[in-house]
Amino acid sequence: MNQPLLDHATRTMAVGSKSFDTAAKLFDADTRRSALMLYAWCRHCDDVIDDQALGFNTGIASATGAQQRLATLETQTRQAYAGEPMETPAFAAFQEVALKHDIPPRRAFEHLEGFAMDVRDERYATFEDTLRYCYHVAGVVGLMMAQVMGVRDEEVLDRACDLGLAFQLTNIARDIVEDARIGRCYLPESWLAEEQLSMATLADPSHRPRVARLAERLINQAEPYYASAQAGLSGLPLRSAWAIATAHGVYRKIGLKVQRAGANAWDQRQSTSRQEKVALLTKGSVLALSSRVTTPAPRPPGLWQRPA
Repeated sequence: MNQPLLDHATRTMAVGSKSFDTAAKLFDADTRRSALMLYAWCRHCDDVIDDQALGFNTGIASATGAQQRLATLETQTRQAYAGEPMETPAFAAFQEVALKHDIPPRRAFEHLEGFAMDVRDERYATFEDTLRYCYHVAGVVGLMMAQVMGVRDEEVLDRACDLGLAFQLTNIARDIVEDARIGRCYLPESWLAEEQLSMATLADPSHRPRVARLAERLINQAEPYYASAQAGLSGLPLRSAWAIATAHGVYRKIGLKVQRAGANAWDQRQSTSRQEKVALLTKGSVLALSSRVTTPAPRPPGLWQRPA
């Protein structure tokens, strides 16, 4: 075991995603190692594109443009799949996970396409377009994480993708104002038009009631994806089901907090407390155990369908 590599991935998770860090501790040791390493790669790619470190601004501008940084990530990903020695810890971690769990290169490059959408300053005319973005930055991560957990069944993979979509819709709702301040907007332009808003006006405090209505729509749209994902717990090993049920609860709780806070949702970053995480961990154990003895409902046909 490469302990320094695992230590790097563990630190990355602890700082970069407190919401998922609690849940990740519930995996069995081998699954946890692979999940941490996959997350470390995803976090690294995000940081490279955004010129950040673990999701935080460093104050030091990169000497290369975003397009060039994206091209470097693509080259390094190809090298990782080719089995070449990887000097960057995050890519060494990804190489181990991808080759060990037979993660198809297509999945990794679908994820990089999400960053390419940011580099291109892509706009999202419809909610369908927003879901396509969610797939690339989070749905496909759900697919890769599920493969780490041993999932190969396509129906269970659909549920894993649904959880990624729900997570990202929650993230978008929580970060509407923060994203607008840096010139990004993932809300459908059709929704903005209904509220007579634009990306240029989203961060204006005087428009918070209208922004709150948009956030509520996102949270409501996430609900059927959360429900579908919960129905997929039965297709996971028990420890993995417990971890995922806990993460499901933590992220969904954040969305509900955004919804309840209304126009005040962006006065401070919405998150879950340690006490709330412990309660959700307990609830997750009940959901995981009950998934062993219940038959999941069929996936609703109206949900967005990932690419074949």
